[in-house]
Amino acid sequence: MGKNGYLPLFETKPAGGLVFFRSYAASIFIGICFICFHRVSYFPVTERWVWVGMFVAELWFSFYFFITVIVKWNPVFRSTFKDRLSSRFEEEELPGVDIFVCTADPRLEPPTMVVSTVLSVMAYDYPPHKLSVYLSDDGCSDLTFYALLEASGFAQLWLPFCRKLKVEPTSPEAYFQTTPEPVDDVFMANEWLIIKKSYEDMKNRIESITSLGKVPAYRRKEHNGFDEWDFVLSPHHHPSILQILIDGRDPNAIDIEGKALPTLVYLAREKRPQIHHNFKAGALNALAFDNLTENEIYGSLRVLMKLELAGFDGNGGPCYVGTGCVHRRESLSGMKYSEELAVELKAMKYDKKIIGSASFNEEDCKALASCTYEENTPWGKEKGVKYESLVEDVLTGMSIQSKGWRSVFFNPQREAFLGMGPTTLLDTLVQHKRWGEGELQILLSKHCPFVYGRPNMPLKLQLSYCIYNLWAPNCFATLYYVFVPSFCLFRGISLFPKISSSWGIPYLYVIFVHRVHSLVEYVWLGGTVRGWLNEQRMWMFKRTTSYLFAAIDHMLKLFGFSKSAFAITGKVADDDVHRRYEQEIMEFGTWSPMFTVLATLALFNLLGLIAVVTNNVAIGDARMKIFDVFGFQILLCYVLVFINLPIYQGMFFRKDSGKMPASVTLQSVAFALLASTLTIY
Repeated sequence: MGKNGYLPLFETKPAGGLVFFRSYAASIFIGICFICFHRVSYFPVTERWVWVGMFVAELWFSFYFFITVIVKWNPVFRSTFKDRLSSRFEEEELPGVDIFVCTADPRLEPPTMVVSTVLSVMAYDYPPHKLSVYLSDDGCSDLTFYALLEASGFAQLWLPFCRKLKVEPTSPEAYFQTTPEPVDDVFMANEWLIIKKSYEDMKNRIESITSLGKVPAYRRKEHNGFDEWDFVLSPHHHPSILQILIDGRDPNAIDIEGKALPTLVYLAREKRPQIHHNFKAGALNALAFDNLTENEIYGSLRVLMKLELAGFDGNGGPCYVGTGCVHRRESLSGMKYSEELAVELKAMKYDKKIIGSASFNEEDCKALASCTYEENTPWGKEKGVKYESLVEDVLTGMSIQSKGWRSVFFNPQREAFLGMGPTTLLDTLVQHKRWGEGELQILLSKHCPFVYGRPNMPLKLQLSYCIYNLWAPNCFATLYYVFVPSFCLFRGISLFPKISSSWGIPYLYVIFVHRVHSLVEYVWLGGTVRGWLNEQRMWMFKRTTSYLFAAIDHMLKLFGFSKSAFAITGKVADDDVHRRYEQEIMEFGTWSPMFTVLATLALFNLLGLIAVVTNNVAIGDARMKIFDVFGFQILLCYVLVFINLPIYQGMFFRKDSGKMPASVTLQSVAFALLASTLTIY
């Protein structure tokens, strides 16, 4: 029982097994100390700069490990008792909730997927007159508007159906894909089939018009909102478009059972070529992926979403990661948190009565969506979503925390929010390139957590942000470790202690125990062993390409050679790509400098391994001596070759359209042969 006489609405529990984690972290720290002592004590007379480079890389890995330990040191998990909510609050006391669904390009984010998301949030178990759903369309597409118009009609059937059957998940696309027809009740089975057919008919109409690329004239006559597109010159040059498709205040806005419907609004912000629009939409749909394969071929955010954010919570509050987040309006409006404000908020009455018709409010609100409305105002700087980063979500969350607001992490057993992840390797790498660059941009700006976060963010939370802020700089130490040991194999330079030496023990311990812990952690969070292997592969791919290009691009921008550009990752693929994705076959298929880097590194390590094996065969009796001296480098080379197996398959063995392009293969072979030749001579 709480202080106010009510049962608590939630509880907070620390993670289990913290003693084991902290013991593991302490043992790794001791191992790192031994490694550092060895590097300093056994400084070579020749080739010292290569040795120094290895030491610096290992110091970087150690520092980053220290950051991850801080994040995972004290994770907390929360559970709610939503059945107690009605006993504490009357319906009219509940706050109004505005839900924003963002989209940016109907070619990459299919309108059927977008409206399925909209329908899922409209079906929330919440008083409909307290609920408003906004679709923010940064692509200003009449195809998306048409799809939303269709969804507004289908909602009259879908919402009563969800209430009656207590539908989970409330996305019709996800529901009909995962839920079989009820067979115990003939009446309900018949209704289930009717609703499913209605949804499929709507979906077919939307997909048919989307494939045409335009809304036919007879469809445009169905709603005067299409007249707004007469003034649209392009997706980057158009006036504000705001259409209230369902007005929750209208007594006629009801479903087939006569129950009120939530408000539904379409919005496309004004855009003009000469005015920067700050990429406000499109970045909010990326996390909690719904279309991951069983073994997550392109990696996942499993550890981030299920453990690291809980660690942030234990350190002062999770960062805002762009999706699945609920904000208090006051926190977004730039207000600083204080005890006085807390008292005012508790006493606040939530009354959503608005005077005026829907058409009046449409015209009145269009001015707020103009591209010049924010000029000479705090919006985008001190209020709302921040504009000064490619990862505006993280920056916005940091700004809110710096004003004294506290965030908490809640991860229910059934995922509260689901999205669509990239289905090709290139889309995944491009997505992480954008994230890595945005995080580095924050670190090297006035918004650095150690400056921006004081005094309301504790030091451990400021350090926690570095686990993402340092994504891009991670590329340099990783590249060194991927390239230099193989380079030194060609030259006969040993970079590690002998296998037979006692100094090899701390290296073996740190490598083995660290990886075993990573595997156990991943499986504990619901992953598979093969999924963990894919995660390790993508860890290396991202560090040697995405984060490398992110670091280079940001340096160029700092010196004024280029400007920020927002890249949207595809959420739809053709049938062949989708089939290969479902079969967990890595997709290449197109030229990219990222693929050239990956393939060159893969071939260089393969050539290094071949050179070692050839020498061992030729020398014969000296094989064990060579392995004793170069054992760690040989094992590292074997691991890198194993990780790159999909690269070799894509270059030399696959015949499908998703194979590595011949141009990439030729370039990579030439670069790898040139590099290996230079190392020998």
